[in-house]
Amino acid sequence: MPRMLETTKLDMPLEDAMSTQRAIRRLKTDPVDDALVLKLIELALKAPTGSNAQNWEFIVIRDPAVKAKLARFNRQAWRLYGGLGRRMYGRDERMRKILDAVQWQADHFEEVPVIVVACLKGVIPIWPPAATASLYGSIFPSVQNLLLAARAAGLGAALITLPLWSKWKARRALGLPFSISPCAVIPLGWPRGRYGPTTRRPVEEVVSLDRYGNRAFLGRAR
Repeated sequence: MPRMLETTKLDMPLEDAMSTQRAIRRLKTDPVDDALVLKLIELALKAPTGSNAQNWEFIVIRDPAVKAKLARFNRQAWRLYGGLGRRMYGRDERMRKILDAVQWQADHFEEVPVIVVACLKGVIPIWPPAATASLYGSIFPSVQNLLLAARAAGLGAALITLPLWSKWKARRALGLPFSISPCAVIPLGWPRGRYGPTTRRPVEEVVSLDRYGNRAFLGRAR
């Protein structure tokens, strides 16, 4: 297996991967090779963690029965959040497209070729907030590495959490002990659509200098 991983080269320039990365929710049912999935996770493991603890675990899900359980949890949570979203943003064309994509993903969740669940060793406390943020700071950089690697490989992916609305149910479905906390779900597959440049606010509009609201970089030529 290590030889197979070494032959999987992801040569896309980092800036290209970052500037065209987006949440891809509509995925084909075509299979994704184990070697490629392991390569993505191998690159995820290169991310920094607090105290270099490397306190992560990744579960690769292909079993239709396990997918079906996560799909059910996802739809249960989406019925609530999706309904609220359509009532609040239903007339916004941009948001409607996003909601439609999330709905498609919920409707076709069982068809996703591979689902990766990123977990942390240990129980994540809800208090104090700084402790919670610190622990999540040890898993989300690795998830971002995985997403960027997926983009470089041409795979579609998105970070979602709706299937984890009940950590207790998610643990049972995944066979997780109480000492392992699921943190993020990443459906992986070949995209039905295409990647392209993302639309974001100009950096000068979201950066303050020294104190919030001091938009010192507005109007500066770059």
